[in-house]
Amino acid sequence: MLNFYGVNKKMLDELDKKIVILHPGPINRGVEITSEVADSEHSIILNQVENGVAVRMAVLYLLATKRGR
Repeated sequence: MLNFYGVNKKMLDELDKKIVILHPGPINRGVEITSEVADSEHSIILNQVENGVAVRMAVLYLLATKRGR
């Protein structure tokens, strides 16, 4: 059962149809968000995670090479 802050299908159905679901990961399915919502057409979680990896790699590169200074 989801806690007070969890997102589920019922909650999603009550929101604007243009809503976008984001989550930085890792997802605690069934705790923070249901699988149904995480895998829905509104979810761009996989894109967010993929882009986050690229950003972290770039930051680490800048820190390691001191090119950011």
